[in-house]
Amino acid sequence: MNRHALVTGANRGIGRAVAAELHARGLALTVTARDASAAAGTAAELGSGVRGQQLDVTDPGSVGKAAAAVGPVDILVCNAGVLLDAGTDPLTAPVDLVEETLRVNLLGTWRMLQAFVPAMVERGWGRVVVVSSGTTAEFGGALFGGAPGYSLSKSALNGLTTLVAGQTAGTGVLVNAVNPGRVRTRMMPRMTTPPEVPARFIADAATLPDDGPTGQFLTERHVPR
Repeated sequence: MNRHALVTGANRGIGRAVAAELHARGLALTVTARDASAAAGTAAELGSGVRGQQLDVTDPGSVGKAAAAVGPVDILVCNAGVLLDAGTDPLTAPVDLVEETLRVNLLGTWRMLQAFVPAMVERGWGRVVVVSSGTTAEFGGALFGGAPGYSLSKSALNGLTTLVAGQTAGTGVLVNAVNPGRVRTRMMPRMTTPPEVPARFIADAATLPDDGPTGQFLTERHVPR
């Protein structure tokens, strides 16, 4: 069966690299971006079997329109996110930036899960990957105080991942968070690791076998292949 994957924030950085990797593995693919022309351009660059779709995860209308246009998907990679409060601390971080960070990173992902996961459960198969971060407190980590809103948003994402994984346990739907590590993107331009490196193991997490893990925080060293 030719599985269909959807990747949010797929027009650049990790999202685009993941989309390219999934496409190379032969999956049908929908790439999304807030800007319709960016989504269409990415789809054209990736080639046959890829469609672009405008999608703003913070806009319920946009998510609903995208869900109706795309239809059910087998694989959902929730990559869209922002880092707005780098260089601040919990006592100086502008709360409006923290609010926007939570709106995108946490609530946007939550909205996507509600839009696409129930249909996976009905069909008895699905893979969900939530792109998280190593700045979080769960799974043996520690919150990073130099970007408090971002760190809290990703920590909350890990909690959301475990909640949804618990809800979908035994249905054939596997839901995991992935830590891509420090990657060179527009968000962190000084890093040296190219996004193609985490894209490979994020794609592994998106195509786990039926006996793969769920509700876990996966890294390059801990993704079954």
